Amino acid sequence: MDVEIFTLCDAATDNQGKLNILGTFDAIWSKQVPAIHPHCSVALRLRFYRVEEGEHKIRINIINEDGHLIAPNLNATTNIVFTNNPESSIVRNMAINIQGLKLENYGDYAIDLAIDGRQEASLPLRVRKPPEVPDSSTEE
Repeated sequence: MDVEIFTLCDAATDNQGKLNILGTFDAIWSKQVPAIHPHCSVALRLRFYRVEEGEHKIRINIINEDGHLIAPNLNATTNIVFTNNPESSIVRNMAINIQGLKLENYGDYAIDLAIDGRQEASLPLRVRKPPEVPDSSTEE
């Protein structure tokens, strides 16, 4: 199995086997915490090979710097079947929508992907204060 795409983005859809991704990011800038990100998606494209035929469990965890979950696990399953399919591999696209992601503190978070109980990938998610911009009205 290969993880071809795993990204955090503003929106994602799967349209007839085409994974559409809009606005991939790894940082959120917020003037205050907790920061609430109203809507985002995790886009995932997995390639399975004939030897991997069968059901596969997919889990995504969002964790803080201390390794604690900050949201419920996102769980899915996919069943890979090659019956009457001459191809050597099958692709599965997933667009997982997340509403109201609450990030309590500034710092580094991670979005971890596990397939069949084994961690396959991890994405950073940083929550930062916006850089201070000097006030040009006070310049002489």
